[in-house]
Amino acid sequence: MGPAIDPVASDPVLPARADVVVVGGGIIGVSTALFLSEKGISVTLCEKGVIGGEQSSRNWGWCRQMGRDPAEIPLSVASLRLWEGMNQRVAAETGYRRTGIVYVCETDRAVADYAAWIEQARPYQVDSRMLGAAETARLLPGAATPWKGAIHTPSDGRAEPQKAAPAIAEAARRAGATVLTGCAVRGFETTGGRVSAAVTERGRIDCASVVLAGGAWSRLFCGNQGIAFPQLKVLGSVLRTKPLDGPPEVAVGGSDFAFRKRLDGGYTIARRGATEAPIVPDSFRLLRDFLPQLWSERRELRLRLNRRFVDEWRLPRRWSLDQETPFEQVRILDPEPSQAMLAEARRNVIRAFPAFAGMEVAQSWGGLIDVTPDAVPVIAPVAGVPGFFLASGFSGHGFGIGPGAGRLMADLVAGDPPIVDPAPFRLDRFAGAHRARA
Repeated sequence: MGPAIDPVASDPVLPARADVVVVGGGIIGVSTALFLSEKGISVTLCEKGVIGGEQSSRNWGWCRQMGRDPAEIPLSVASLRLWEGMNQRVAAETGYRRTGIVYVCETDRAVADYAAWIEQARPYQVDSRMLGAAETARLLPGAATPWKGAIHTPSDGRAEPQKAAPAIAEAARRAGATVLTGCAVRGFETTGGRVSAAVTERGRIDCASVVLAGGAWSRLFCGNQGIAFPQLKVLGSVLRTKPLDGPPEVAVGGSDFAFRKRLDGGYTIARRGATEAPIVPDSFRLLRDFLPQLWSERRELRLRLNRRFVDEWRLPRRWSLDQETPFEQVRILDPEPSQAMLAEARRNVIRAFPAFAGMEVAQSWGGLIDVTPDAVPVIAPVAGVPGFFLASGFSGHGFGIGPGAGRLMADLVAGDPPIVDPAPFRLDRFAGAHRARA
């Protein structure tokens, strides 16, 4: 069972028309709806389950610039600026706090790798810097491991995944958006080749644009519309502790653990440096696309053949817009966490910081993370389908860059100057991405 999320009630009436329909009520979808509404554009946000019900409430809660793929650095910098004023913008608690993030280094190779990343980030004025062993020890009192050093970004922060998306959704509603939960979008219609309506389980909404921010469901939605989108899912497993005194306030990532302080005084803990990937039918369909990534991460990737293969095999891949869809059959993806991964995380974090030895685990949960072949998201219009936009494939990085991604998508839909260069996020960078049929 997933974490408890701040509830967001649904608006009671399906509007007949909107300028834009946003599909998906995670951090990307609600941020897109907020920034579109602030531009004076009429928006209807449709979520098949509850706001923030999947990975947007199940992630670590880190809001970071540090360690990003170079393609994501400008967007992460822009997003941090938005996070800084988010509580004031939405007049609610998102949990955002600027606390800094540290990646500790156990080896000279890790020190060299992070130093090289700082050189890549230098043009963007990110305040990351390398710490020596003594400075790392002073920053992280109580550590039992003699670290070689660390990379520290004081301007990075954290927010509460169970609060952020709901707070932003409510702000979008106050700005004029309609927010519908329990309302799956089955697909969209076109007139003259251009998007003209979104078809939901509750009826049709005439619109000029549809933004798909469907997370792990985006490939399935795109496929039914004849659009190839290379996307797979990996399992994230997280635990939270009861309130605990002693461990550091700053968020810390090691080679095999990660933790950050929560607003409630507990900690969110995960196993960093390893990924569990369920083998599903798409694993074979997309093998060529993902093979380079599989090879480069072969030491960290744990492939699992389990019930998810059968579950996804049974899901229909094609449907008409007057039929029940997979989005109505499964409202919320709620996978079991990997207890083996979480047991490793507990052992590793206690070994590094003995203050965690007295932790009491309050809850654990799993989440399915949508990934692309290069681990960089798509935030772009879809070529050949005017009016259709895709924001997905955030590869476990989406929460921290959610506000920036939502702002970028709103700019693209509105035709305004984009907050950052959108070129790195185009869909057609993938060789297999295409419009399969007119």
